[in-house]
Amino acid sequence: MNGAEAFIETLADCGVDTCFANPGTSEMQLVAAVDRSPRMRAVLGLFEGVVTGAADGYGRMADKPAITLLHLGPGLGNGLANLHNARRAGSPVINMVGDHATYHRHYDAPLTSDVTGVAAPMSDWVRISRSERDLAQAGAEAFSVAQSYPGKIATVIVPADHAWTEGAAKVAPLPVPPTAKTPQEAIDQAAAALRDSDGPSVLFLGGRALREDALHHAGRIAAATGCRLICETFAARNQRGAGRVAVERLPYFGEQAEAYLAEFKTLVFVGCEPPVSFFAYPGKPSWLSPPGATIVRMASMREDALAALEGLATALNAPAQPALVQKSIIVEAAPGKLNSANLGAIFAELLPEGAIVADEGATQGGAAYGMSAGSKPHDWLQLTGGSIGSGLPVAVGAAVACPDRKVIALHGDGGAMYTNQALWTMAREKLDVTTIILNNGSYAILNIELARVGAQNPGPKALAMLDLTNPAINWTKLSEGMGVPAVRVETAEEFRAALADALAHKGPRLIEAML
Repeated sequence: MNGAEAFIETLADCGVDTCFANPGTSEMQLVAAVDRSPRMRAVLGLFEGVVTGAADGYGRMADKPAITLLHLGPGLGNGLANLHNARRAGSPVINMVGDHATYHRHYDAPLTSDVTGVAAPMSDWVRISRSERDLAQAGAEAFSVAQSYPGKIATVIVPADHAWTEGAAKVAPLPVPPTAKTPQEAIDQAAAALRDSDGPSVLFLGGRALREDALHHAGRIAAATGCRLICETFAARNQRGAGRVAVERLPYFGEQAEAYLAEFKTLVFVGCEPPVSFFAYPGKPSWLSPPGATIVRMASMREDALAALEGLATALNAPAQPALVQKSIIVEAAPGKLNSANLGAIFAELLPEGAIVADEGATQGGAAYGMSAGSKPHDWLQLTGGSIGSGLPVAVGAAVACPDRKVIALHGDGGAMYTNQALWTMAREKLDVTTIILNNGSYAILNIELARVGAQNPGPKALAMLDLTNPAINWTKLSEGMGVPAVRVETAEEFRAALADALAHKGPRLIEAML
């Protein structure tokens, strides 16, 4: 058994069964090892950002890591943006990155680079194998790190000679570190703060606190104290819909978020930190919590959110039944020309039970999110790190993790161009993904931000950098060229028919919604 085979078989024994790959010459022994492992599925991505984003989506839905297979430092570098999003999401991911053979590195071949330096900013843990026998041990360690609650990014750098040299053996899986628990003192402090608040209070939720079981206890706490429930703007996985405890979403723009929180005298945070503005703006706040409010950080993203909320509910002697349970709501869509409002209403009405929504809808997707609060129960995955080009790859990973659930990618046209190669992977793997491209021919959010940062009277060069109509991108043709059937719609009636048809059939489809 060579080092690559020992590495892959060790990970398979740990329970890893999926490899998202964009390999090169240095990884051919790893490719062969994946091929020889009957327990490992291989999914090819045509760009490394698709590979890493797919691993993110897979990790969010499977709650275990997939492997990425990447080519040297430049290949890893191409995937860093979506590893950033994955790290912010707390997704479990194992990167295996090939490198030159140890004896070849000193020749400074063209692809030689500081792979560790490339990996470090977007990884929680980086390890270079020391030998062919050590490679399997590195794999076992990587799995243990990646599975640390709620998930971490573990990167193993594999010199080519360690992969091809014989004499290695797989090793036994290592124990996963126990999940950190919130101290009872912090729970008692949060209970006292909510119970004794001298004004409106909020339980602010993020991370694993937005799973259905944790939300149940958050609803119990709301029933006991009258507190509001608000979640972070971009959630890794929000389980929402009719019958589940409803959570308000913090607005994106800093001044709106500040005003949204201004009335609260007590804020208790579970699964996240107090919110800050996404960017700095002249004369606008960065810190968004109200001055003078009592702030209790009860549980961080890396502490058990379910246990913390259950403990808080117990400390408050909360009733068994939660408050704020979402009712089923259907809003009638206005007919005629398609816009974000009637698209959102139709989307919410037709959203099937158990659907997974990979949301990078940006400016045009907000209505779909708001109107689907009362849709059938579903999971909503968002752009956690703000690095655009995540939605299509996340949809790929979610569909691989949950093949029996319908996945919908809701995506702005500008962001989708970053990783449009994901459509090819959807077609190749016959993934059950319906992609909705919200095509307004613009980086619309940046037109808004141009004014918000104080850039007055922008000229034609500035505006041209935010415009996508010269030439216009034809998503229908692009999608068909990738092997995904597509249709362009311009009215509410056309969108309804197209979405109903896509949801009624298995396999990838794309709807280009002209807005």
